[in-house]
Amino acid sequence: MIKRIFDFSSSFIGLIILLPLLIFISFAIKLGSSGPVLFSQKRVGKDGKLFTLIKFRSMSVYQESRSTATARGDARITGVGSFLRKYKLDELPELWNVLKGEMSLVGPRPDVPGYADSLKGTDRNMLKLRPGITGTASLKYANEEELLASQENPQKYNDEVIFPDKVKVNLEYYENQSLWLDIKIIFATIFRTSY
Repeated sequence: MIKRIFDFSSSFIGLIILLPLLIFISFAIKLGSSGPVLFSQKRVGKDGKLFTLIKFRSMSVYQESRSTATARGDARITGVGSFLRKYKLDELPELWNVLKGEMSLVGPRPDVPGYADSLKGTDRNMLKLRPGITGTASLKYANEEELLASQENPQKYNDEVIFPDKVKVNLEYYENQSLWLDIKIIFATIFRTSY
């Protein structure tokens, strides 16, 4: 309950304070490439229920690849999108998902169907958490796009190495979660430090 109150109040205040930046980014996206400002996609949420995640569009609307693993230098990423992704600014609209209760500020990143919802046994404890804008696995894999870019088969490496490790890290968070830990993770995300 305390976590939800913290999430609601923080996202509400955040959306108000960041409104000028959100408007500026929206204009930059429209000027940089054709297509909508926002990108929406069905993701797996708490208890395996689907919800619609929204974020700033960072990729071209017209794309041939359907890979869910995005490497640095991916041809689908727009010029403005590259900057947004580097500083995680594309994630800011997810504050709306947090406000609605579909996400939390801190938790496992929400996956597309076929990943978290396919977990078995105690690994499914991860689904007891609301997905987050940031989290322990997000911090560990802050350089994920660069890591994937160095692989011969980024999608395979994501599925066989990164995703299983993210599950392990997220389960550790599940076992040790607290408001204080969330605050440390948020500050570590903002200032790009360890927590």
